[in-house]
Amino acid sequence: MRLVVARCSVDYTGRLTAHLPLAPRLLIIKADGSVLVHSDGGSYKPLNWMSPPCTLTTSRRGDEEASEDPEGEWIEQWDVVHDKSGDRLRVRLHEVFEDSAHELGVDPGLQKDGVEAHLQALLAENIDTLGEGWSLVRREYFTAIGPVDILARDQSGGSVAIEIKRRGEIDGVEQLTRYLELMNRDPLLAPVRGVFAAQVIKPQARVLATDRGIDCVTLDYDALRGIDDAESRLF
Repeated sequence: MRLVVARCSVDYTGRLTAHLPLAPRLLIIKADGSVLVHSDGGSYKPLNWMSPPCTLTTSRRGDEEASEDPEGEWIEQWDVVHDKSGDRLRVRLHEVFEDSAHELGVDPGLQKDGVEAHLQALLAENIDTLGEGWSLVRREYFTAIGPVDILARDQSGGSVAIEIKRRGEIDGVEQLTRYLELMNRDPLLAPVRGVFAAQVIKPQARVLATDRGIDCVTLDYDALRGIDDAESRLF
């Protein structure tokens, strides 16, 4: 990963045209080829970016180019072109404050908290609690944007992606929606339906999930562990 803090201007052309005037920004070039432009605000979202597959080329300023630039002299230009769409991101560096490269290696992935990890393991071991005839395909089914907690087959043999949370909120539904959109592009899996499972599901999350055709399931942690038999309760 390369991190560059520089005073720069940014222009994007493609499906839309966007311009970021000269200002100090953080530029990130990741090992997967993506390029991200960040400011000191705006939370985690970049101001502009280019996703892979893309090609990055750099060039130094020529005297004629410098005289034609209304924002003054620049020292280096990055041209990032998407290999499929042809969209272009042009970054002109006027002053570099920091430039460093770091080898991060293979990321071990997100480590879920104890309750979510245990819920995932317990539900995988007892997948038939979601329905008679259900079967487990695998836990942590990897996609290009991260692993979905469980991939299962229902009684009809259909693919089911299951996302598990301790507290089911809107962010979890959005996460599962992204997984489903990607997995349904795979002809070996499609059609894939979703199940959003949690110990507690917020009303807003349930409404959003229902609107998107995602089933909601409330998980009983103690019952899954075998400590509490839900069928034997009086109330």
